Amino acid sequence: MKAIWNGQVIAESNDTKVIENNHYFPPEAIKEEFFKSSDTHTNCPWKGVASYYTVEVDGKENQDAAWYYPETSDLAKQIKGYVAFWKGVEVVE
Repeated sequence: MKAIWNGQVIAESNDTKVIENNHYFPPEAIKEEFFKSSDTHTNCPWKGVASYYTVEVDGKENQDAAWYYPETSDLAKQIKGYVAFWKGVEVVE
């Protein structure tokens, strides 16, 4: 699977995990040069507290376009640290 934004592959892996129709990429699959930590956090009742990244490609920013769970509930432990995308980031095979 590939995550693409603004014409750039920002993550790539053959080992994503699908939860609620979202592909979660292993942390080592993201190209760190395109990711900046965000202060945004949200809470999922069954997964835990999500942290976010802003994606930046060629000077364009996509605020909070990626999220991950640094700590998870027992039910979601398989995606701990894995990164998922939204806000126009295309995830394709």
